[in-house]
Amino acid sequence: MNVVTPKRFTIAEYHRLIELGFLTKGDRIELIRGELIQMTAKGTPHTVCSSILCRQLDRLLGDGAVIRGQDPITLPNQSEPEPDVVIARGRDEDYLAHHPYPEDIFLVIEISDKTIDYDQTIKLSLYAEAGISDYWIVNLPARQLERHSQPYQNAQSKFSYLSKQISLSNQSVAIPGFEDALLDLNRLFPESANE
Repeated sequence: MNVVTPKRFTIAEYHRLIELGFLTKGDRIELIRGELIQMTAKGTPHTVCSSILCRQLDRLLGDGAVIRGQDPITLPNQSEPEPDVVIARGRDEDYLAHHPYPEDIFLVIEISDKTIDYDQTIKLSLYAEAGISDYWIVNLPARQLERHSQPYQNAQSKFSYLSKQISLSNQSVAIPGFEDALLDLNRLFPESANE
């Protein structure tokens, strides 16, 4: 009896598809656990929040870290997601040969409106499994920041984070690895984003 299974791709095969032109930036595809996943289109509140967040982080961290917006990271679980924001060690030039690996990353941030369930389950598990120490979700509908830290694997072999903290839009929070740099959350939740 034949069993039907989906074709899973390695990171090398995924890169080859891009090199050959089968996948382009316009396709908005990311590799998640070997599967090609179509990314959701970003609405105006998401785009504005992303722009404000990157600008704030750049001002706060300057040349102390690399701020990457919607660029790939390479994970050992055959994944190459494109988080909304990543704060990585070093300089931009350090990532000419490869995208940041988990050990290069201080923080991964997803901005969520339509994708909140996906970001709180699939992406959270993916980042925890890869050992990403800090994962934040900017929850636009709830106007709050969900800060996850301390990745772990439970007795059922599922990955998650031991710590989850909620910060409200009127608060400021320290950036992991840069505890003296405080991010003002009020700027991330403009009134028009309250859809």
